[in-house]
Amino acid sequence: MSKSDRTRQRILDTAAQEFRKRGYAGTKVNDIAFAADMRAASIYYYFESKEQLFEQVLEIGLRLAFDAVRKAVEALPESAGHRERINAAIEAHLSMLLEYGDYSSANIRNFGQTPADIQERQMELRHTYGEYWRKLLTDAQEDGQVRTDVDLSLFRMFLFGAMNWSLEWVKPGKMSAADIAQQLSQTLFDGIGTHAR
Repeated sequence: MSKSDRTRQRILDTAAQEFRKRGYAGTKVNDIAFAADMRAASIYYYFESKEQLFEQVLEIGLRLAFDAVRKAVEALPESAGHRERINAAIEAHLSMLLEYGDYSSANIRNFGQTPADIQERQMELRHTYGEYWRKLLTDAQEDGQVRTDVDLSLFRMFLFGAMNWSLEWVKPGKMSAADIAQQLSQTLFDGIGTHAR
């Protein structure tokens, strides 16, 4: 990697951390420059504006999460059932948010305050990621592993809400992504109510 590429990467990494902590509206280019130990003018050499830098962080965050989920599912043996596939996807998504993901966390925390034109350009990738999850859930339902009366679109939003909100309530070191994934998968497939026998 060239020196220029390393500098650009340092700016992106620092911007992801700052956007994650301060939010889009609360982060100034000067904040990123200070945290990266460089001058703001140097950042403008690589990125035309805060908006362009932010858009790059958003896209990287979603691509990292999508790639992690896909790889986790594809790494399973062919004999893996739907429960294992969905559990692996949940754990990978959570891991990107809780353990490795300034980029993914910045995306989750800031998309709602993103300017409309940036949101619009991000929607195709977000839709593709959502479709990947829709297929995981639909396959499980069609195979009889999820009840046919479950609205999968609604459930997918419920699942994403649970996963993404973990950024706000999970205390570092208290629960791992694997622990949370196990609980969410168990809730999906077994429910929380007691069953009459």
